[in-house]
Amino acid sequence: MIGRAEGGAAAPRDRRAVRALRWYHHAAPATEGGPVPQSEATLSSTVSSLPPTTSTTGAATATEAEAGPESDRGGWLRFSPAQPLFRARAAQRLAVLAYHGVTDPRSFGAQLDRLRRLATPVSVQDVEQAIAEGKPLPPRSVLITFDDADRSVLTHALPELTARKIPAAAFVISELIGTDRPFWWHEAAFLARHGGQARSLRSHVRPEQLLARLKALPDPDRRRSLHELRVSARRRPPGQEQLSPEDLRALQDGGVAVGNHTLGHPCLARCDDSTVQAEITGAHEALTRWLGEPPTAFAYPNGGYDPRADTLLRQLGYRLGFLSDHQLGPRLPVHPLRISRLQVDSTTSTRRFDTILSGLEPAVQRWRKGPTVAE
Repeated sequence: MIGRAEGGAAAPRDRRAVRALRWYHHAAPATEGGPVPQSEATLSSTVSSLPPTTSTTGAATATEAEAGPESDRGGWLRFSPAQPLFRARAAQRLAVLAYHGVTDPRSFGAQLDRLRRLATPVSVQDVEQAIAEGKPLPPRSVLITFDDADRSVLTHALPELTARKIPAAAFVISELIGTDRPFWWHEAAFLARHGGQARSLRSHVRPEQLLARLKALPDPDRRRSLHELRVSARRRPPGQEQLSPEDLRALQDGGVAVGNHTLGHPCLARCDDSTVQAEITGAHEALTRWLGEPPTAFAYPNGGYDPRADTLLRQLGYRLGFLSDHQLGPRLPVHPLRISRLQVDSTTSTRRFDTILSGLEPAVQRWRKGPTVAE
């Protein structure tokens, strides 16, 4: 039997995957169509098609090494017998796609064409109306969002969206609007490469570890570390032209809702109460001034939910809040200020794009990390 080791015992990888897919089947809500019923035999045959996972040492397997460029990472999942099952369930879910800019307009346009054929693009206003009326969104609903919103959202994304009449939402870092300052994480990486040092960062911290280390610090320490990096580095980072208030209005006029992503993009979980309030309220006031109306949608910096932010957002009249948890959500969001999103990139291949939309790749990523019912 496929998926069995010699002697009839299930191979360790197969046993883990069967448990994972069974977890996904039972943990998923049974409403809105629910998971597709599967027998144990179906689960086993599904798992038998999956290539081996990454080793515990982090080295890629031969199968993964041959899979092609990063844009197609995980593209093999499209040919798994699990894909049709996940796609059928995804038809009854809401897919919110979270981009960070658009580096390949042609590829992004191809993704939009695929969404027009296979899905139902919806707007922020559509989601708000569904929640207000208590009516689920149409099957295969997809909302496109952009976090941080660099200029590529205006120069690359907007023309592609406008040509296809597809709405979207862009969440901006308000203190950068109208400036040429780089994102703080880009600045930190540049400064560290050019001799910048900070007391809270060990001298042997590798570049790929720098961002995680800074994000783990209490926010005052993160800000102090950035200052120390600036004064100790041999060079200052090049400027990065950001969106202007006029650009925000152009996005809004083009069907891209502009939302709050805080003033400076801190890790809210590392901030004290007064900083959380200042970050959200300050951005809210600035956006209201620039747009002529208050924003109603918020994206949590770094994608993590914060209950203090939730309380403040309700007080300010926000209707939607978005996470970055790489999951599908219900067509009628149960928690409007905790809506799941799928991480995607404009260079993502068609094959991988399909498995992200279906929820298969996110599910595989979760069980590779050790899924639990609590997830």
